[in-house]
Parts: sequence; structure tokens; C-alpha cells
Amino acid sequence: MQTLTYYVACSIDGFIAHTDGSHNGFSQDSEYLADICASFPETIPSHWRTSMGVRGDNKCFDVVLMGRKTYEVGLKEGITSPYSHMKQYLFSRSIRESPDNNVELVSANAVELVKSLKSESGKGIWLCGGANLATTLFANHLVDRLILKINPFLMGSGIPLFSGEIHQTALKLTDHKIYENGVLLLYYRVG
Repeated sequence: MQTLTYYVACSIDGFIAHTDGSHNGFSQDSEYLADICASFPETIPSHWRTSMGVRGDNKCFDVVLMGRKTYEVGLKEGITSPYSHMKQYLFSRSIRESPDNNVELVSANAVELVKSLKSESGKGIWLCGGANLATTLFANHLVDRLILKINPFLMGSGIPLFSGEIHQTALKLTDHKIYENGVLLLYYRVG
């Protein structure tokens, strides 16, 4: 059984992106980025891997789940297969056809598909982003872990970690790291 991890950067006030999908304010510190690249190399988009010196096998995940808004950040730049080194799923009710043969479009039955993916063998499933998708999967008890990269700034408004109401849930802190730049990397097990 694979573990589904919501691994995402957020501001201290819980936003994962600005309303327009941009990520201004999130850390670009070289020490922090080098550690993230070493610990989670598969989370670096394919088109940045070479320039960032990322090589080798995936360590934690071999499947990535993306909501439409998360996917469209790269699509605006012409990137149709952002994580070609993993099996990619795009969840959207408004996109009618996948922009890339390597990205499987999921328009319905998201919960059933994710349950099926979790039952397969593999390294793990990464919920890359999408507050709507995160809310749906969390509400259906499919998220096993949260790994939050909490950046030391207040965004004020934007796209939240979860888009709607979720039930109160106990989280168990399993690991943490504090970077010199003030970013907190927090590992939580759900439930």
C-alpha cells in the first residue's frame, strides 16, 4: 500500500500561492534548495533538474497528483509534462483533453482512482498541490502524511492549504528541520 503525502510549501498564514498562482516570497536560499533537491529530488520539475544538478532515482515518490490550477502554472510557460520522471495525474473537470500524452487527465471519480493508486506498490504518491484536490482527498481520509515547508512570511491572502472546510484532525509530528533562512520543514502523520 502506497502512502499519499501532501508535500507543499506554504506561508506562515497557510497559503500555498498567491491568488494568481505565483509564488513570490517563498525561499530561494541556496542551502535550503540544495537540501530539498537532495531529500526530495523528484519534486523538482523536469525542466529544472539539469540546471539544479538533480540526478538519480526518485527517493520518495513515483506518482504525482496535480490539481488544475497547480498544473496551469507550468502550462502558462509551455510546460505540458512537468514531472516526466514520474507517473503524472491531472485532476480537472474543466480541461477536456490532456495537453500531454504523459499526463493522465482525471475528470471524474478522483477518490476511486486515488484509492486504486494507493493499493498499488510503489515509492509513494505526492499530492503536489491543489487546495481543492487536497480538500477532497483529505475529506475522504486518503492523505496519510503532510510535509509542510513553512516559509517565514505572511502572504495575507491567496490560495490556502485547503480550499474548503475539513474536519478537525490530530496530526503527529514525526520529524522536523529548521533552516538558517527561517523555513521550517515539518513532517506530520495524519491521525
